[in-house]
Amino acid sequence: MTTCREALDLILDSVAPLPPRATTLFDALGLVLADRLGSPETVPPFTNSAMDGYAVRAEDCAGAGSDTSVSLDVLSDLPAGSVATEAVRPGTAIRIMTGAPIPAGADSVVPVEATTSEGSRVRIAAPVKRGANVRLAGEDLREGEELLPKGFVLNPASLGILASVGLSEVPVHPRARVAILTTGDELVAAGDKPGPGQIRDSNIHTMCAQALAFGAVPVPISRVPDTREAVTAALSRARNTADVIVTNGGISVGDYDFIKAVLADLGAREVFWKVKQKPGGPLGFWLLDGKPVFGIPGNTVAAMVCMEEYVRPALRKLMGHANLLRPEATAVFEGSFRKTVQDGKVHLVRVRARRENGRLVVAPSGPQGSGILSSMLRSNALALVPADALALKTGDEVRVHLVEEPEDH
Repeated sequence: MTTCREALDLILDSVAPLPPRATTLFDALGLVLADRLGSPETVPPFTNSAMDGYAVRAEDCAGAGSDTSVSLDVLSDLPAGSVATEAVRPGTAIRIMTGAPIPAGADSVVPVEATTSEGSRVRIAAPVKRGANVRLAGEDLREGEELLPKGFVLNPASLGILASVGLSEVPVHPRARVAILTTGDELVAAGDKPGPGQIRDSNIHTMCAQALAFGAVPVPISRVPDTREAVTAALSRARNTADVIVTNGGISVGDYDFIKAVLADLGAREVFWKVKQKPGGPLGFWLLDGKPVFGIPGNTVAAMVCMEEYVRPALRKLMGHANLLRPEATAVFEGSFRKTVQDGKVHLVRVRARRENGRLVVAPSGPQGSGILSSMLRSNALALVPADALALKTGDEVRVHLVEEPEDH
């Protein structure tokens, strides 16, 4: 049986970033640049006013003060988007709006708050330094300089910078499309009332939400019946529509578990089957036409844990990220946990982590059964109880995965 670390390594060794594609800025937030970008333009492209006021020659305002104001002749108004038709001469000013080009002859802008309008003239009550309230051409970006490096994760500020230099599309690794199949005759939709022996399909919602939160595009294929024909049709559809396939349930060796057999029929190559962990031990990984296929057990907590621990890092690599794994830290355990048997498996315990007196403290977030989703709701970390350990008690140190922290934290 494969260890957790071996399983993750095998998965990550089997995937590579998706080919880059040009994507509009509106769709690029959170995606990873596939190439270095240089600036094709200078920003600002021209010297302009940083505020509403009057474009002046600083030397004309040198004697201005509360008791000795200076009066200048106002030649014209200059709104943003316009260019002055005359230069500022000694003893004159042009009323200017934020963003408008500085007129020839002017070297400073007096804020409107420091002036008093007097018809065709303006009275200035304070001196102004040469260059005050003026944004110089190129003070933000110079043509040819690097805007963003390859591998940069696009954020709102970077999208604004790209727009400012006229780049409306960027080469990025696209969001991975993840087909998520939930299988089982016992499943009904969330809005339906279950009949005898039936349950609502909650996994399709948790797993699709996880894929979306991971930055991918979920493709739900829910409630696939327990027949070989239905499983074959669902996997064939997934192969044709997604970059990654995740199956949920139907992965064991029962009479109605067809996932493994159908994958073999379709020519998938098994990379590993079963992992030394709990919950989520019946985890399998295949490659179907080069596409990753995760066979995840049906218990709701096991499904979420496997999505977090294995599917998330693989998706991040597919989408071009350099940092693939959540932060791992050593914490002090509070409470008690005991395995029912010494099973040689790593147990991933749902815990609530908090900072206390400069240390990280974790405590179980509730009962640890693989079907108890409420304890997953209350957790923000997974404590890794080693394979050779039987129990944890208050004061013990334990390694934890901080599942609500970003990978670069």
